[in-house]
Amino acid sequence: MNKILLVLLLIGNCAFAQKDTTAIRVIGFNSEFSYKMLDQNQDLRKVNILLEEKKKGVIKKNSLIIGTSLISIFDYQHSNTDSKFAYLMRHPTSKNQIGKDVSEAVIHSFQLSITATVNSWLSTHAEILYNPEQSFGSGSITALCRNQLQLRKGFVLFGNLDQFPIYAAIGKMDAPFGQTGSVNPFTNTTMWHAFGGLGYGAQIGFKKGGLHAKFMAVQGGAQFRAMHTPVEDGTNVPSRINNYVADLNYSFTVLENMSLLLGASYLQGSAYCQDFPVTHFSSCKENNPAFTYYGTLSISQRLTIKGGFAETMEVWKGTFNPTSPLDIFEASKVSSLDIGAKYDLNQSDKIKYTISGEFSNFRAGADGAPWERQNQIVLGFASLINKSSKLFVEVFRTEGYAPLNFISGSNDFEPFPPGETHSLRNAKSMGIVVGAQISF
Repeated sequence: MNKILLVLLLIGNCAFAQKDTTAIRVIGFNSEFSYKMLDQNQDLRKVNILLEEKKKGVIKKNSLIIGTSLISIFDYQHSNTDSKFAYLMRHPTSKNQIGKDVSEAVIHSFQLSITATVNSWLSTHAEILYNPEQSFGSGSITALCRNQLQLRKGFVLFGNLDQFPIYAAIGKMDAPFGQTGSVNPFTNTTMWHAFGGLGYGAQIGFKKGGLHAKFMAVQGGAQFRAMHTPVEDGTNVPSRINNYVADLNYSFTVLENMSLLLGASYLQGSAYCQDFPVTHFSSCKENNPAFTYYGTLSISQRLTIKGGFAETMEVWKGTFNPTSPLDIFEASKVSSLDIGAKYDLNQSDKIKYTISGEFSNFRAGADGAPWERQNQIVLGFASLINKSSKLFVEVFRTEGYAPLNFISGSNDFEPFPPGETHSLRNAKSMGIVVGAQISF
């Protein structure tokens, strides 16, 4: 590690010593680049996208790019059980999903980004997000606490793949754990909801040829999403760098016009470490590691087939309810499976049409437990306009209802009497989403 740091410092001195005789600073827009950086469900490794775009020459030295993306949707859902909607693109609450049918026409999210490059080595990216649909604030989507702006991602990137295969980033970014992106035009996979980490940390990577290795040191505590390790004094506040993620993947050509990517990751502390009863972002006594393996097959740049599996290495203690009659279900490991495919019907730069289908699940309980699993199937059609804006329609089906908060019940009368749970294995829902994602 000391040798790597020494090399980075030496390269840094050379990079900052570069002479730039151009006094003009470029401020502008690049809608195709902004679409890639702000897309919220397909390619989620924004550090890697920025590196590759710099390598291609899309991002110039001494420049600043401003980007925006707005997603508006209309959706309708029907459930076979009152107020049990498992579709995770809209967090279910008792105040805005009541009965067996719901529908809405809303702004799902708005993003504003700034990407700046000092020189060919040093860059930064920041994303401001407004997302009342998926906010963890209380109340309905009109409540003030769910209508806030947040710095969703922000990092400083040091690297130049044209000259050196090692890069580094520090800030708030997605964890390089597995393949949590989707083939869907809008809906995130259940794998992303279960294991797609976001947190404060420092990442270092090596990319040369088809080999790509990444390591990220992460602040412990209950992070923004899907990462959690215990810190001192029982606090859940990220206050110590005691979590980490490691990822290794390799891509290669199988046949002409056919390529394959295979990879595996390890996460020191997943989100599934709390004792019973489970509550969001509460502290835990010991970490629960997780692993994943994944692959993507690309054929003729039109057909993409992807899949992955992730699982915790220990049982989630909070999935055992000690009160009868639920005490018959033992604590379980948490796992997620994802498999999907998409096919480009044409290759136009003006309007490209794509069809897709995906299955993903979340398993958190023993066989037959009310919180055993939650499955999601999505079929989608999208038209990508000028490589930057998208019109889409999706049809989805969910099976099972297993929200993380009090997933296996409570030991008090709030919010459920002992021996009861709001999870329901037999809950089913179907729905349709029609929307637009406009990026500039």
